[in-house]
Amino acid sequence: MIEQVAIAFERKDYHTAAKLLKQLLKQSPENPWVQLYVGRLQEVSQKRREAEKIYRQLLLNTQNNKIITQARQGLRRIQEIEQEERQRAIAQATAEPCNNELGILILEPLSHPLKTQVAPKFAQIMQLDPYSANMVLPTRCWKFYQTAPIGELKFYGTQLQQAEIPCFWTAISTIEQIQVFQAHYFLESHPQATMICSNHANQLGSLTFDWSEVSARVMGLLPIFEEVVDVDVRRKLERKTQTQDYAQFCDLHLPGRRCILRLHDSSYQFQQGVEIAPLATHNTIRINWNKLLDWIEQKLPQVKIWTDFTPFAETVLEQKEMLEHLQSHVRLFRREKTNWDPAFHLYSGLIFNKGVVTTSFRNS
Repeated sequence: MIEQVAIAFERKDYHTAAKLLKQLLKQSPENPWVQLYVGRLQEVSQKRREAEKIYRQLLLNTQNNKIITQARQGLRRIQEIEQEERQRAIAQATAEPCNNELGILILEPLSHPLKTQVAPKFAQIMQLDPYSANMVLPTRCWKFYQTAPIGELKFYGTQLQQAEIPCFWTAISTIEQIQVFQAHYFLESHPQATMICSNHANQLGSLTFDWSEVSARVMGLLPIFEEVVDVDVRRKLERKTQTQDYAQFCDLHLPGRRCILRLHDSSYQFQQGVEIAPLATHNTIRINWNKLLDWIEQKLPQVKIWTDFTPFAETVLEQKEMLEHLQSHVRLFRREKTNWDPAFHLYSGLIFNKGVVTTSFRNS
């Protein structure tokens, strides 16, 4: 009867093939030839996942070379069809100019049990092997995954979300459009706050806002690099670039005004405006900065604090081309440019655009 099934498939008489297979499944359901043709029937019925499962099971449990060859051919056909469909869908998704601008796809953290559960789905959607998929999915913080046209990212991101894999995507241009004001000092704090600050052109001005307008606080440590002279194993002098210190930043997000107030420990003028730190002129920068953060905390007790910049940055620092074209709005004296600066602005901008507001939550 298997020969009859084979003939029916050659003739593309799938109705007859289905009837014959129904009988064979009752007689010898474990027969690998029967299973192979069941897989073929699922394949031509557009039930590709079921067909793929059968083909892979045959590869694991069968030693018959002819069955193994046909199972591999079946898997290849499925992959080629899905690749063609994917390319057509991406081409359609990026057809409009607005969907063709550069974007970024971010993966959000999962619990370990959920990560194990969804890794096969992630592998299938992103065309990865299961091991690589499991390694890619994050469990601690946001993780940069890729840059691509925003339409393509939406295509993949929608599938990931439907598979319960948390992620989001945004166009780089939306981050570039956020205004960033460099904070110098608080002139007033009650009933409204007034910040003396400067814009991208270094023009000095003031910004008055209600504390309730602040949606997020973003903290970041940016490394300060210095060139030092060291002795190598051969006792020869060599120059190295090492991290000597860290500059501390705190961004206050004002989404209603589409702007960020960026505070920096070494540029905040503690002797001016509202008295934040008594005896500021005699304190170290670290003491003054910590007092400023405590003071802001009292003003914004319900606002979420984001502190995962460093682990996020480690996932994106190698994206040199993207970061080099992103204005950092970080005013630090640098002998050489570093991707840490635009990485911080990217992190803060992603949070800003995502618009996450969580009441009574502390992300520490």
